[in-house]
Amino acid sequence: MQTSDHKSCYISLGSNLGDKKQNLEKAVQLIAERVGTVSAVSSVYETKPWGYESVHMFFNMVIRIKTDLSPTRLLKVTQNIEKEMGRTKKSSGNFYQDRIIDIDLIIYDDLTLETPELTLPHPHYREREFVMKPLCEIAPEFK
Repeated sequence: MQTSDHKSCYISLGSNLGDKKQNLEKAVQLIAERVGTVSAVSSVYETKPWGYESVHMFFNMVIRIKTDLSPTRLLKVTQNIEKEMGRTKKSSGNFYQDRIIDIDLIIYDDLTLETPELTLPHPHYREREFVMKPLCEIAPEFK
């Protein structure tokens, strides 16, 4: 692999079921094994659920990775990690729900992309404090 092929990507992770800290750690480990080099890891932030009511608080974080996977391939790999970790289904429509793990691609290098499966940068990341706080911690240029 040539370094010039590697893209810098930011991924948001969240968990509000089970051992939340362990869920995040496992997801980061699997991403490191299957996607590329994890080059920065934010602190873990405890946040209220966004877009729905739940008694379960979220643990959220953002990581930066260097990868040579295409955005579509990266999405498929992260979705497989979610399934493998026990995520049963993605939220549909405007209905969000508690989850063991949620992995969202936020920024993929300087790419802008809009397909039925994937929009980059993530269309709502700037509205979500649970993304912006950890993102700005590891990438202050996004403030």
